[in-house]
Amino acid sequence: MDPTQPDEVDFVEAGRKLFAGEAGFVWAASKADNLPPMKGVEIAFAGRSNVGKSSLVNALTGRKTLARTSHTPGRTQELNFFDLGEALRIVDMPGYGYAAAAKEKVASWTRLIKAYLRGRANLARVYVLIDSRHGLKPNDLEVLDLLDVSAVSYQVVLTKGDEPKAADLDRRIAETQAALAKRPAAFPIIRPTSSRTGEGVSELRSDIARLLAERGGPA
Repeated sequence: MDPTQPDEVDFVEAGRKLFAGEAGFVWAASKADNLPPMKGVEIAFAGRSNVGKSSLVNALTGRKTLARTSHTPGRTQELNFFDLGEALRIVDMPGYGYAAAAKEKVASWTRLIKAYLRGRANLARVYVLIDSRHGLKPNDLEVLDLLDVSAVSYQVVLTKGDEPKAADLDRRIAETQAALAKRPAAFPIIRPTSSRTGEGVSELRSDIARLLAERGGPA
């Protein structure tokens, strides 16, 4: 290990501090021409409808209502931007894969996401949330294809990790790693998490703190 670099414990603490500060909603964009000015480092959370994106954002920040949660799939229909101080911005992306959504709405979401991925120079990484009970689905793979083509770094985060048995969760992690092995933009570490129990939340904060340090932000 390079002695000039903070060790893993430092990043755990940096992650805790990063998400313990002020956090608030700043912008909602439903169209590509309504994106906010770029500021600091952005990270985005993507996933199928009802995968638990808003719950994970709330767990990361230690707030129950920062991101709106709903039992109705497809409720998040905009890019929602949240500031954590001056250095980091979180983007909650529209959920995808909701079968009951109208085709024109799905097409609108797709255009918005493509425009966002193409034009966001300060976007450091997209965290793609996958339900640990079900694994990668065809529309997840479509999103990974889009991220690879857009050359946007992404990391897979497994949600609801408290629900499968330990052996099943280990199998799901191995399957996901195998699926990502040849994808050029994929970050190799899979993070199992649970918004309900807090499993993996500290580790994900640490990953984000490390990423921020690599991008020249505070660690």
